[in-house]
Amino acid sequence: MKVKDKLAYIEKKILGACERSGRSRRDIQIIAVTKYVSIPRAEEAFEAGILHLGENRDEELLNKYSVLKDKPVWHYIGSLQTRKVKSIIDIADYIHSLDRTSLAAEIQKRSSKPIRCLVQVNVSGEESKHGLKPEEVMPFIKELQIHDRIIVAGLMTMAPLTDDDVFIRSCFRKLKDLQAEIISEKLAHAPCLELSMGMSNDFEIAIEEGATMIRIGTALVGEDS
Repeated sequence: MKVKDKLAYIEKKILGACERSGRSRRDIQIIAVTKYVSIPRAEEAFEAGILHLGENRDEELLNKYSVLKDKPVWHYIGSLQTRKVKSIIDIADYIHSLDRTSLAAEIQKRSSKPIRCLVQVNVSGEESKHGLKPEEVMPFIKELQIHDRIIVAGLMTMAPLTDDDVFIRSCFRKLKDLQAEIISEKLAHAPCLELSMGMSNDFEIAIEEGATMIRIGTALVGEDS
């Protein structure tokens, strides 16, 4: 199926979630997760009107950037090894996986300009997931004040793979509550206006709970045509 057709279906779902939660469609940004698809499929997504693309490996980001250049807004959404920062720092517009001081220091060292980062939070407490515990987030963000090239644009989380919608919703709600706590501190380096949460199977719940960025892969760009 063409990306534009999948996008039309997803847009209906987004509008429904916005209507249910009293939100504006303008507040939601789709990030097409192109990590498992070809360069032509990523190009098709961009041509369909999806301006934000997400990658989780430096090699794939570099490959797609070599063709699409800086036309899309590039999001690095995977766990980022410190040694990989230098290869993506001049390409990524957003890094969604800031979760430790050593990574922050490397971003500060390698970046020539302020870069928008999202702090990754392991809200569900699953051992298999990366990210800070909720109680670690505020102290971590305050530590980041020493880095003038890091802007804490928001928070990111991944909900558990489960059919328990109540539990998924509670995870997203906890991240929204944590965002509100950070915003209340009025930290100059941490406006924290973005919530990156929700993927192909749970983006509607994420929108209802306050997501501003939804990361959609399979449901949007899966199955190269």
